[in-house]
Amino acid sequence: MEMQEAKFFRCLTRFEMAGVTVTLGLMTVVVFLQVFFRFVIKGSLPWSEELSRYLMIWAVFFGASMGAKSGAHIGVEAFTRLFPRSARKAAILIAGFFSVLFCIIIFFLSAKVVGAIYKTGQVSPAMEMPMYWAYLAVPAGSIMMAVRFLQATVIKWKKEGGNA
Repeated sequence: MEMQEAKFFRCLTRFEMAGVTVTLGLMTVVVFLQVFFRFVIKGSLPWSEELSRYLMIWAVFFGASMGAKSGAHIGVEAFTRLFPRSARKAAILIAGFFSVLFCIIIFFLSAKVVGAIYKTGQVSPAMEMPMYWAYLAVPAGSIMMAVRFLQATVIKWKKEGGNA
């Protein structure tokens, strides 16, 4: 069972890394091309700013998931270190619970938004790309963050000494 879990998290890590690498790489190329076209060729690409914005949104959500894994999100660890061990363990569980709950709420609310945008058939102004693709970053990132917050909570709990 633990080997399958480890395999799942390794796959998720690869997916996050690939997502960040591809989105930031493409964004860099698109912005470079825009600068080149604007200042060297004296004409701009009408779709470049829009594409780079959507790539940045996806990169942020991939990165947020990676941040949840590594514990880079806002925390009060210095404050909780003042507590006795049993209170620290409770704080870890409470913080983990609310972090996962927040991500799940954002997932469901953003999925509703994506569904509504999908039904309207709205497209982006410059690229005429379906707008739900840009908005899909929020539920996708939220569910990845929920998984990573759960993983981080279990790791922190075990680090504090496991069962109370």
